[in-house]
Amino acid sequence: MNTRGTKLAVIGAGAVGTAVAYASLIRGVARTIALMDINTAKVEAEVLDMSHGLEFVPRTDIIGGDTMDVVADSDVVVFTAGAKQKPGQSRLELAEATIGLTRAILPKAVEAAPNAVFIMVTNPVDIVTNAALKISGLPNNQLFGSGTVLDSSRLRFLIAQHAGVAVQNVHAYIAGEHGDSEIPLWSSAAIGGVPLREWKPLPGYEPIDEEVRRRIAHEVVHAAYKIIDGKGATNYAIGLATTRIVEAVLNNEHRVLPVSTLATGFEGLDDVCLSLPSLVDRTGCAQRLDVSVDDTERAGLMASADTLRNMQKQFGL
Repeated sequence: MNTRGTKLAVIGAGAVGTAVAYASLIRGVARTIALMDINTAKVEAEVLDMSHGLEFVPRTDIIGGDTMDVVADSDVVVFTAGAKQKPGQSRLELAEATIGLTRAILPKAVEAAPNAVFIMVTNPVDIVTNAALKISGLPNNQLFGSGTVLDSSRLRFLIAQHAGVAVQNVHAYIAGEHGDSEIPLWSSAAIGGVPLREWKPLPGYEPIDEEVRRRIAHEVVHAAYKIIDGKGATNYAIGLATTRIVEAVLNNEHRVLPVSTLATGFEGLDDVCLSLPSLVDRTGCAQRLDVSVDDTERAGLMASADTLRNMQKQFGL
């Protein structure tokens, strides 16, 4: 992996931001990792804690600070600053406070690292990404959201558990909103090249029929709420998911990931940010794939877009 001279900045030293920094440190994603937060004591403590483990990871420098100076000249900036989600609170309910915070912070980050690829992770990520594009003036490829990369990983994990196969052999995507109206794309899901709807169960495993798929989809949607009820926040898996996106950018991988960006040209959804499988490379979100969806999935995506569009109107987006 070529990480010479690369720099990753993470804005926000909360549960998610530190998980992104930690996962990126362990995986050796960048030569320098910078953590920025206005809480000086917190960010300095997090950086010091991770610094004490540098012996055990690929060669990396980790720095931190409470000003945008630490973000300067970054190749990728991950934006995690935002209000903490409370038990039972939907992602959309976080929008108003988070948009205001984004409006205050993002322009300074763009000024510090104008050539960076910006990855928005703060929830509700689709609304925040739409606002961030307008606030920053950056092109669609240069700023996008983490979208349903984590949701798709949750979906693949559950399919793998029901099928009795390695999660790496499951290919399936969640599309639409990163939230309650998201849609599993069952029509294109596959296990080891076998379409999921044609999958014959292995000995000891039940068929993944329509009822099982319904339960899986329900569990994916409600996974975050269950975790938040138990421990207060989701952080480890989103840290890994975001790090995977960062790797795709810094290594110019041309990797297909369901990130959130303006759905220009897809079913007339030019005015909303939502997730569809897209090509991610050194330029950012380079191109959205032309994904085939069935009538049920198309209707679900339209409903998801309507949910997001209504929220955008409430906040003048």
